[in-house]
Amino acid sequence: MADDRPLASSVDRLLDRCRFPSSGTEVVAAVSGGADSLAMLVLARAADLAVTAIHVDHGLRPGSADEAEVVAAAARRFGADFRAERVLVPPGSDLEQRARIARWAAIGPTAMTGHTADDQAETVLINLVRGTGPAGLAGMAPGARHPILDLRRAETMALCDELGLDVVVDSSNSDPRFVRNRIRAEVLPLLSDISNRDVVPLLARTADHARSERDDLDRLTVSVDPTDTRALQQLPVSLANHVLRRWLVDEHGHPPSSAELARVMAVVRHEVVACELPGRRRVARTDGQLRIEGPVQEE
Repeated sequence: MADDRPLASSVDRLLDRCRFPSSGTEVVAAVSGGADSLAMLVLARAADLAVTAIHVDHGLRPGSADEAEVVAAAARRFGADFRAERVLVPPGSDLEQRARIARWAAIGPTAMTGHTADDQAETVLINLVRGTGPAGLAGMAPGARHPILDLRRAETMALCDELGLDVVVDSSNSDPRFVRNRIRAEVLPLLSDISNRDVVPLLARTADHARSERDDLDRLTVSVDPTDTRALQQLPVSLANHVLRRWLVDEHGHPPSSAELARVMAVVRHEVVACELPGRRRVARTDGQLRIEGPVQEE
């Protein structure tokens, strides 16, 4: 690492619970400047990875462009490369989803993200209230894409404090208009109070169990073409739903709700020729083959 100052005493302890690729691997890291992604950057460099930190400015709040310098400074300090990206997300419906799609287009599908166990618990609950099945309850998979998923948010904040890192505080993370924020601020504390225990590890364990079931379903359906409506119609509904859900996540980047999946199944059954998805996208059918179109431009 480029910084000659001693690293925080907790780095080695935290590294033991991370899932980074082998030393010397070139990786891209999505770094917003928040404590989680900055901690991931530090730990990735401590794991001797060749890191390119990418900051994406959506231009959705005042001063967001200045946050790139926080990430650039951390990258310089710890010997990582840095790249700033700016994306245009016009006002309108599905703002969160469209911003997410634009962000992933900028950083690429294999970028590491700084999601923690707390994010995993929030994701499980979000998917649950959206009417998900086992695949949604599986949350995010630990590994190269989510290398610090076993760490807690309090630990990443403590690491940044130890290292004296400037941390970006995203004001939108406290905006009650967003479901994740209310689950973080209201639902998880209430569940922990009711159960008289920290429910984050329990929800993370639920995700592990659901992921094991999802992997079994993946193996059963690996040969099914998710765009072939005839093949899908021949499957039990639960397996057809699983194939479609996996396809939509791979292509659309977002787990579908039960209502969205039902709309896609209507296309599969030839009841309608197309249906809408979040982010101004849609699933359409031609000659028995499905495709995802969009984002559709608003009038």
